[in-house]
Amino acid sequence: MAVAAYPRVVLVLRSDLVDAIVAHARRDFPVESCGQLVGPETGEHPERYVPMTNADEVASDFAFAPAEDIRLERELDAAGERRMLVVHSHTRLPRRPVAHTGLPEAYPSPKDVAQMEWTPDQHWLIVGLATADAEPEVRSYHLADGEVVEDELAVVESYMFSHTGSDDVPDRA
Repeated sequence: MAVAAYPRVVLVLRSDLVDAIVAHARRDFPVESCGQLVGPETGEHPERYVPMTNADEVASDFAFAPAEDIRLERELDAAGERRMLVVHSHTRLPRRPVAHTGLPEAYPSPKDVAQMEWTPDQHWLIVGLATADAEPEVRSYHLADGEVVEDELAVVESYMFSHTGSDDVPDRA
């Protein structure tokens, strides 16, 4: 499966969120870590990372612990928040020869893609780690017309001045 030739979405994430996600992936290594990036129901950007338990407890797959997932859904409803990105890690790289597939290792597996189809409006952030202390590969994807599209990932210190694709600072007269 190749990355689709659709226009890329610019996904803007705060660096503290990315740092928390990578730290979680390192802690859980070699088991795949998983979690959710959540934010305001009407917001554009995630505000917090919610690490979750991988119920599968294996290095090649993940599943949110059902009770934890239900509890999170209730918390989000009560707080006026929503799930914005599914997060998980891929460990023990390489899973396949990159030269053979032409795909990065932090790429959705066939099972990931099948799960992405259940929530096509969500983006998936994947952290690739060869070892617990290796340099992480962090990438994000979404589906467009059933095809996997890689997002452009912009990591910023603050959303306040991040480029959002619109001019959100009024011009002075």
